[in-house]
Amino acid sequence: MSEHHNVGNNYAQGNRGGSSAPKNKNGERWGFFSKIFPESDEIREIVRSICDKDSLDILWENIIIQYTAIARAQKIMWVKNQDDLTKLWNGPDTCEIQTAWDKHANFMAAQSKAMSVLTVMITRYEDMLRRGLVDEEQKLRIDKLKAEIKKLNFGSDEDGKVQIVDDIK
Repeated sequence: MSEHHNVGNNYAQGNRGGSSAPKNKNGERWGFFSKIFPESDEIREIVRSICDKDSLDILWENIIIQYTAIARAQKIMWVKNQDDLTKLWNGPDTCEIQTAWDKHANFMAAQSKAMSVLTVMITRYEDMLRRGLVDEEQKLRIDKLKAEIKKLNFGSDEDGKVQIVDDIK
């Protein structure tokens, strides 16, 4: 008898038995994902690799992705100067204008949110460290990342304007 079997349950009530519905993929490891994504060898390989990971490795990979996005945004989202103006044409007659202030404010809001998410992920990872759910290599990963994050200086200049400096090369 299976350890999950409960005497008197009603799980199969009304089921006369037989096979599952045609094209039912419940028994396939990637079956749920194939309902969402198109069938391809690439999707199957991604799902297989995800299924082989533990939650700590998935969290670590997401920390790296988030940190990479933050560092990349600092390199591409600079406003040239206070007169920086961008015109985005949304069709032949519609133009959206982005001022330096708009671009900088959007960047700062996005960076703040991204840093908050990264902080939560790192805190969760460190909690797993304290509970002894990680090995020495995983501990070194987080120490290295924290040192790199300290290289990102979030401060202000003499005028009180916020500046972000990326010292990572």
